[in-house]
Amino acid sequence: MRRLWLIDAGYIHANNLALLGSQRRIDYLRLRELIEHELGALWRGYFLNSAQDEPNEGRDRFHNWLQTAVPHGPNLIVKLYGLKSERVRNAWCADCGTKVDLRCPHGDGRHGLFNQRQMGVDVGLASLALIHRERYDSLVLSSGDGDLLDAVEHLSEAGKRIELAVFSTGVATDLQARSDRVLWLDDHLPALTGEDGAAGPPTAPGG
Repeated sequence: MRRLWLIDAGYIHANNLALLGSQRRIDYLRLRELIEHELGALWRGYFLNSAQDEPNEGRDRFHNWLQTAVPHGPNLIVKLYGLKSERVRNAWCADCGTKVDLRCPHGDGRHGLFNQRQMGVDVGLASLALIHRERYDSLVLSSGDGDLLDAVEHLSEAGKRIELAVFSTGVATDLQARSDRVLWLDDHLPALTGEDGAAGPPTAPGG
């Protein structure tokens, strides 16, 4: 069975921070090894991320390592998209259900606040899944984005197997309901960070 693996890097990063903090990181080579052990061999993998246009030597080293062939790297094709800046003036409080104003404590109300969000990654994931649909049997998604539902439904109806390699939070239940198998990454965090003591791949440089 040929498997295509698509990764939303923002999704992995957000869960990494929530579960492990900023000092411990999921190793993508260990992640690939886990998926191949639990689900089966991967035909091809893509790493999709949004990034600033400014040069960043550490980030570039990390992306180069991602594309390095096994066993020295996870052998992923890296595709980068831009970031969109959006002005923000208020936000919803999840606890009391009200809208609250946002302001910088240093600007006396005169500073403009902006939020950045990734742009194009969800479209890129869906496009790759559809472009390669004649070349794989199973789609492995490391993304929780419900915007992928239409593409997933189309591929499932066309006979493709849908497998998720995701965390238990931040993944749309619509995707879970349409998957043939879910690999919960929360259950394997020590193996993914190397804290299980098992021999594994080298630490990702600059990641």
